[in-house]
Amino acid sequence: MSGSASERAVYEVWMFSICGAMLVGLSGIFPLLVIPIEAGPALKHGAAAQRLRLLLSFAVGGLLGDVFLHLLPEAWAHLGEGHNHQGHINIGLWVLGGILSFLIIEKVFAKEGEFEHMHDECETSEDSDSKNSNSDTDAAKHSNSNSVKKSRKNSEKTNIKHRKTNGSVSNNNTKNNVVSERDKQQVLEQKNATLSKNCSSDQSFSESIKVSGYLNLLANVIDNFTHGLAVGGSFLVSNKVGFITTCAILLHEIPHEVGDFAILLRSGFNRWKAAKAQLLTASGGMVGAITALTAESAKAAGESTSWILPFTSGGFIYIALVTVVPDLLEEKHGRESLKQILCLCSGIAAMMLVTLIH
Repeated sequence: MSGSASERAVYEVWMFSICGAMLVGLSGIFPLLVIPIEAGPALKHGAAAQRLRLLLSFAVGGLLGDVFLHLLPEAWAHLGEGHNHQGHINIGLWVLGGILSFLIIEKVFAKEGEFEHMHDECETSEDSDSKNSNSDTDAAKHSNSNSVKKSRKNSEKTNIKHRKTNGSVSNNNTKNNVVSERDKQQVLEQKNATLSKNCSSDQSFSESIKVSGYLNLLANVIDNFTHGLAVGGSFLVSNKVGFITTCAILLHEIPHEVGDFAILLRSGFNRWKAAKAQLLTASGGMVGAITALTAESAKAAGESTSWILPFTSGGFIYIALVTVVPDLLEEKHGRESLKQILCLCSGIAAMMLVTLIH
């Protein structure tokens, strides 16, 4: 009887832990329901661009608040009451490691700028070639008309015999001009076809997703892994602690997911692709919960976050200050800048409120 009760207890722990991790992961689609914003080229201009910048400002505040009010304090809490000096140094090193890792990843994979530059060159060269082709055609027409006029004048001044001779020469010149014009058109058509092919391939690169979007997803996978560890470890203690921890993580994740959604839109994702990507990051939470359950110890699950939390903090700091803030600094209007600062403070306040509730 005790064996069946223990088996049922283990079954409940696994079921509640997996369901809790899934529920936390599903919070990634919450912004899809509450953010009335367009996607694609509309985000670059007009009211949609202003709304996106406000959401990005909230995202920066949320990321920084998450780092300095939640992740790092939790990492320091795992050091215990002994105030291990080496432990504090290790946390700082892991934060720097997260920043440098994300910098290296973006350096290695960030090619959008080059492709966009090539695409701009293609458009410029295509415009110049079209202008040159038009000028060449006009020049050919002008030269043909001049040659015809000259041949007519010469034919009027000379005798009939010379007219026949000049007529045959002018006909030969006209034929040569027609042939040369056809050759020019064929060369220009081949050149434009090659150019349009190259430009279309370059355009496909320039319209690709920015690396910063994938960096944000990577950081979210790691962050969700720590949440899964927390959920699984808390249910190992008791169901009550597990439910409280899951609710606290949900309160923490909802404002965080709104900011992440804005960062993905900025990186080139549309609304549905951003929601799907957010759901995929939930797999990190599932892996974290399973890791905690297989460890069969809440303490062991907590110790495994001693390096994950500061590493994730470094990634969030890089995303907020390197990839998002430069876009906000491009704002020239004082009123919009004030709104962005207020949204940034709102993001910090939201994370502080969640931390106090937690």
